[in-house]
Amino acid sequence: MSMELKEVSIWTDGACSGNPGPGGWGAVLIYRGHTKELSGGEAWTTNQRMEIAAVCSALEALKEPCDAIVHSDSAYVVNCFRKKWYVNWQKHGWQNSKGQPVQNRDLWERLLMAYQRHHVRFEKVKGHAGVEWNERCDELARQAIPK
Repeated sequence: MSMELKEVSIWTDGACSGNPGPGGWGAVLIYRGHTKELSGGEAWTTNQRMEIAAVCSALEALKEPCDAIVHSDSAYVVNCFRKKWYVNWQKHGWQNSKGQPVQNRDLWERLLMAYQRHHVRFEKVKGHAGVEWNERCDELARQAIPK
């Protein structure tokens, strides 16, 4: 017996005031016309950490396994999954292809835990190009940057 998963569209973005510096992230989850907005921030972080945190928080917010499409303007996040970088990172003890420790390992591990609960597809979107939900996530991320 196969269960049909709910289809959720997720949009995410991260922002930093200085890199590193104070940062924020935003996410919008859309299911059958209903939207849920999430955001958060940190006093000292990087833009990449905020991009990953947005996806983590969005996937963690799903109460049951879902069929999710994550839209992100972060090549770092999208390529990690499309090119399966995480597989080699794990196989090589969280070392990258240059033999250096993978940056943001804590968030990648958190994201992989959330990712494994769902069927997730990643879509790269162009940032700051007038894409409605990407622009909304950027706005949420900027509003979440601690002052």
